[in-house]
Amino acid sequence: MLQNKIYLNYLIQICKTFLIILFGLSIIALTVRAVNFLDLIVESGYDVPTYFKYSILNLFGIAPKFIPLSFLLSLIIFILKHKQNSEFVILWTSGVKKIHLVNLFFVASTVILTIYLVFTTFITPLALNKSRLLLSNESFGSFVPTVRTQQFSDSFKGFTFIVEKKINNELKNIFLHDKGNNLKNLSSNTSKITSTTILAESGIANEKMLVMFNGQIISTKENFENEIIRFEQLNIDLSSLSNTTIKKPKIQETGTITLARCLFNESLNQTDFCNEDFKKEILSTLNRRIVIPLYIPVLSLICSLLLIKSKKHFFQNLSVFSYSFIILLFTELAVRYTGINSLILYIFVLMPFSLLFLLYTFLIYKFSNETVKI
Repeated sequence: MLQNKIYLNYLIQICKTFLIILFGLSIIALTVRAVNFLDLIVESGYDVPTYFKYSILNLFGIAPKFIPLSFLLSLIIFILKHKQNSEFVILWTSGVKKIHLVNLFFVASTVILTIYLVFTTFITPLALNKSRLLLSNESFGSFVPTVRTQQFSDSFKGFTFIVEKKINNELKNIFLHDKGNNLKNLSSNTSKITSTTILAESGIANEKMLVMFNGQIISTKENFENEIIRFEQLNIDLSSLSNTTIKKPKIQETGTITLARCLFNESLNQTDFCNEDFKKEILSTLNRRIVIPLYIPVLSLICSLLLIKSKKHFFQNLSVFSYSFIILLFTELAVRYTGINSLILYIFVLMPFSLLFLLYTFLIYKFSNETVKI
């Protein structure tokens, strides 16, 4: 009964440390990514609430990437802390076998494995898909943030502009060029217009409205003739503009079941999304979601090498951490080639099961030798 309480306490300690490390790494990564997401406001003109919603949804895509490293660090910290405090010695002298502690680490790894699988197969693709749909359903909020002085901007499809000066929402020396038929209604014959260029001395930008003063409209027709209209004031409604943000869900933003159907159901291979060109990438994505989590228990057994009583450098702290880090590095590098190389695919899928068997057998052998020597 006492041993069970000790094991439960150990399990809680490992999980707490894991959650703290995972939260810290995820927040740091989200902060860095959130700076890049500012382009949604500056480049694409989305409003601030859309920016925060998009950033929060992407947290579900960032956090799972740190689960293996967080578990590795939490388990190593736990083992080193208790070894330094000689707490494990009390367990060994009280009759607890080291393999029982290894089993506890394995149980902890299966808990993390389950959490990891739930995120990678269901929660993360759903959250990322929601974030992409958010950009698709929300139109740009304001034209003003996309205006930068003396820089050409092509934030909107078929619409390029540049201004010489910008003071708040007041603009000087404006140049607009439209090839997306957003402004062709400014011409007297809209059916033959291929592009529209507007030059103005000044203007005022206000969210989705642009007011320009003292300029001219140059409309280019199909026969390359130009129609020029001068104006003192011109009001343009920009609400019809569409930004260049990718709005179609990517493969990592697509549900696992949908990807599996695409991979194994030949009748779907002719659709726009599901075709032969994407099969290799789909296989790599599924391996990332399903197979990589299986390496979590392998990390628990590698960390268990720290329990071996030996002065050899093979079982020292730095060496064991290096073994684990190499496994993490291998999974990240190999998973990218599993869709294009069959040998790498088989090695990648079978390796976690082979390592589990070999490591567990090796640990039993080493612990039994320690018992015999005692």
